[in-house]
Amino acid sequence: MQNAISVRVKSAEICKVNIDVEPVTFNRGFFACDLTFFIHVKAEAIMCNKSICDLNGICVFQKKVILFGSEGSVKTFCSQADIGDDDEVTTETTNLPTCCVDCVAPVVLGSKVCEVCECKDPCHIFPRSVLAKMNGEPAFDRDDNKALFVTLGLFSIVRLERAVQLLIPVYDFCIPEKECIANSDDPCDLFSKLQFPIDEFFPPRACDLLGKDREGGCSRC
Repeated sequence: MQNAISVRVKSAEICKVNIDVEPVTFNRGFFACDLTFFIHVKAEAIMCNKSICDLNGICVFQKKVILFGSEGSVKTFCSQADIGDDDEVTTETTNLPTCCVDCVAPVVLGSKVCEVCECKDPCHIFPRSVLAKMNGEPAFDRDDNKALFVTLGLFSIVRLERAVQLLIPVYDFCIPEKECIANSDDPCDLFSKLQFPIDEFFPPRACDLLGKDREGGCSRC
């Protein structure tokens, strides 16, 4: 980055979103959702000798939303146990709603190479899945006083989901009584079913081209 003439961002991809759901105090039924987006950014730097160097980095974006997820005081036990659990018969789950995030690929709005402050240590602890995508820990060069800052646009939908009991009417299986009529391969039979194109033989009038009036008739030409 220190010897780069220019840097161009090629792509940005969301590789992981950490979600933490906690109930809001003194506001029953509402939950605070803390979202941390880890975005993998690929860029290329043009060096002084006209060579191109590929760059990989991670952008971290945090967002907090408060949504209504209702409330419940029951404990849910499921027959599906966690892997490595001693008791594989049943497992207990919390009654918190499930937070889901739908997001599209980030839009790269701009990028700029700027000088960084004296503190160059990473401000976040990256998950293992993010490090696996980066093929290891991100490298921080203390002798390099420049860094790439990327502005990203992110569209996302955050929702809370909760399992509820619904009464839905169910009907018996319906067996089709009619049979599908097979299409005939006879071209004459197909041609006989087509309507005669009367309008194609008569040229349209001027009122037909200009449109009809409010009463449904032709306007005066």
